[in-house]
Amino acid sequence: MDRKERLRQMSNLNVFQDKTFDNFNIAPDGYEPHESLVAAYQNAYGFAQNPRGWLLLEGTYGTGKTHLAAAIGNERLALGEPVLFITAPDLLDHLRSGYNPQSEATYDETFDRLRSAALLIIDDLGVENPSPWAQEKLFQLFNHRYSGQLATVVTTNANLTDLDPRISSRLQDKALSRHVRIIAPDYRGNRPDDEDPFKLLSQLHHYSDMTFETFDVRKGATKEEAEHLNSVKNRVKRYADSPENSPQKWLLLLGNYGTGKTHLAAAIAQERQRQNEPVIFVKVSDLLDYLRSTFSPDSRVTFDRVFTLIRECPLLVLDDMTSLQSSAWAREKLFQLIDYRYIRRQPTVITSSIDLDSMDKRLRTRFADTRLCQPYTIDAASYVDRLHSR
Repeated sequence: MDRKERLRQMSNLNVFQDKTFDNFNIAPDGYEPHESLVAAYQNAYGFAQNPRGWLLLEGTYGTGKTHLAAAIGNERLALGEPVLFITAPDLLDHLRSGYNPQSEATYDETFDRLRSAALLIIDDLGVENPSPWAQEKLFQLFNHRYSGQLATVVTTNANLTDLDPRISSRLQDKALSRHVRIIAPDYRGNRPDDEDPFKLLSQLHHYSDMTFETFDVRKGATKEEAEHLNSVKNRVKRYADSPENSPQKWLLLLGNYGTGKTHLAAAIAQERQRQNEPVIFVKVSDLLDYLRSTFSPDSRVTFDRVFTLIRECPLLVLDDMTSLQSSAWAREKLFQLIDYRYIRRQPTVITSSIDLDSMDKRLRTRFADTRLCQPYTIDAASYVDRLHSR
């Protein structure tokens, strides 16, 4: 494993590796570019080139804060520089877990890694509702980095006056911190159909070109890879014809990044949608973000409404179930969702770049039940590697 790959594995940015400055759209779906979004992009890009001091990105849900923060991290990783990306709730969970005797890292080791990171990116500060202990630990972390003027990026949708005043004062210190407030519309929710969480949540429209017809099993592939890819494609295609009548109502698509898991999962969803069947296709990280956003005072839908809709959807496609760094709350909600559909044998497709043994133990017991779930491991070089190495 080369240096850049080691840095990526340590960064927590695997689930956000598609978030770059190149694909950040400052004028989504025909909106006029909003000056605050342009300013946020320019400040984030400038910070990525020379990460000095602090950058605070403030704005409501769906305005691109996390995308820009992750883009900064990915830009630094591309330059071979270390980065640590973490959400505020996960940060506190990691610190608490350090007191567990079975934890891989002690509290002191975890806290020191956060305090001393060359570039620390904290996403969603203010949603964690910390206890007095957690609030004190957050202050200690921020104060250490403030005193040392260590490069730090923070995103928040909270009113700064609602944060710990000791942290808020440091975030707003103009001598160290650039404060960018994004007041553009919520591009994920400011739509005529934004009251419909089904239309808002499903991301299938982003994958319209991923069909069975466009799944290339030959280009750059060895004979064995082509045969293997074609076999998996045909089996998955049979499942797509009638998931509810399939002997195993779940599909688990495993394999390295770029081998075609998402393409095949999207192709299943496209086929069901063509047959006028309701489908939700969503990345797991985005699903959890959306569920968290329902607790915002500005949310137009309740958590219960969204969670029920996802649980009951005739076909649910969960893409990229790879991160094991989620908060305890997120892990619990994900298990509740999976367990509900497991008990009721509801058609579900999951993709993951990690093997079964590396998954959360409770999820693994569901995915390993071959009476319900059919796993397919795509054993081939990534499509990009096939194009360039042969």
